[in-house]
Formats: sequence, C-alpha cells, structure tokens
Amino acid sequence: MLRLDGLSVTEGDFSLTADLALNAGERVAVIGPSGAGKSTLLDVIAGFRAPQAGRVSWRGQDMTTTVPGKRPVAMLFQDNNLFPHLSVARNLGLALQPGGGAITAVNSQRVTDALARVGLDGLGARRPGALSGGQQSRAALARALVQDRPVMLLDEPFAALGPALKSEMLDLVAEVADSLGALVMLVTHDPADARRFAQRVVLVSDGVAAAPVPTSDLFADPPAALRAYLGQVTRPG
Repeated sequence: MLRLDGLSVTEGDFSLTADLALNAGERVAVIGPSGAGKSTLLDVIAGFRAPQAGRVSWRGQDMTTTVPGKRPVAMLFQDNNLFPHLSVARNLGLALQPGGGAITAVNSQRVTDALARVGLDGLGARRPGALSGGQQSRAALARALVQDRPVMLLDEPFAALGPALKSEMLDLVAEVADSLGALVMLVTHDPADARRFAQRVVLVSDGVAAAPVPTSDLFADPPAALRAYLGQVTRPG
C-alpha cells in the first residue's frame, strides 16, 4: 500500500495537502483543474520534489527522503523523456544500467521482451525520432516495463495522441500493469480516461488531493469541485 500521511507542499502562493492510501495493484486516475497540483503530487511520490511536512511510505517503509532512483517507482512523462540521440533499445537499457556500459545479455533479453510486449518487436535499433507518436509512447511504456517497479506514475503521457490511439494506449497500460501487479496513478484532464482506465479517482482541487473514490460513484454523484471542473451547473433545488 502507498500511503501519503499528512503530506504538505508549499511553494509561494501554491499549497497542496494529501492524506490518502492507495492499494497495490490498483489503477487510479488523478484529475482536477490545471495548476491544482496533480503533477506535484506525482513528483512528491517519485522523489523529484520534497514535501515540507508529512510522510510517503510504500508497504510500511518510509521513503520520504529516499532518492528517486532508489524508490519502487517508474514514471512516464508527457514528452516520453527518451534520449533522441540513442536507439530505443539503448534508452531502455539505460533504465536497467544507469551507469552506461555494454548492456549485459540478461538485460538485452529483458529489453527485447519488453519491446515485443508493447508491439515494438524489431524496432529497437531505431531512434525515437524515427518512430510515430504512438510508437514513442509505447517505447516509454516499455522502459517502465523493464524497470519492473510496483508503482507506475503516468503524467499525461498520451495527451498528444488522438482519441482512438489514446484509448489503445490506456488499454495497453492496464494490461502491462496487471501483468506486473503494479499500482498505477494516471494524471489526466479527460474524465473519459478515468472512466475507461481507473478503478478509483483522486480529485485534486482547492489545495487538497482528496482520498480516492470509486470511479463510478464519483461521476454518478460528483462533488461541487468536480462539477465545477466538468462545467456542470448546479441548479438550486
């Protein structure tokens, strides 16, 4: 279980608090207005940003001060974060051997298997620029797959894709996450993504990352903050 206990992040006029728990193996969407702190929430969990107060723990182990590379976390960014001058296979290899050097036979096989798993079999020698947008997203997912981490954080990695391709990628992430037994947190602006992908939803609004709520329950009876985000008018009764 991933726990955020009394978490508080403050930067100038911005503040975010969180007190919540997420289960191993579940799929969670993180939604809310722009600037509310969705990416900040993921950054704190990944270790890229330090909270001013509170604790981040995984399976009972405090990792609040653990450096990003030592956390049980893999992250997919909106720009895929692939090195353009390296082959796709080399990009994946760096996730396994951050120090560089010749990739071992075992890790080379893991890279080959991961590329095949996401539908990029035989494309490892290409550079990211030679791939389509959808293929680049698959490569970034393959990089997370080879890391074999129990927590996957997705910060709108498919926002630039068309609706059909985005749905395809969400389904692929769900398959990969289920095969790993990984907890997945997906930041998205699209309620349709949450409905398609997530079992529960964390709403980030008004400086608070709320406790997760079952997706169907949240959209069946949205709170005022979600109604405002969705542009739904609450009529006086």
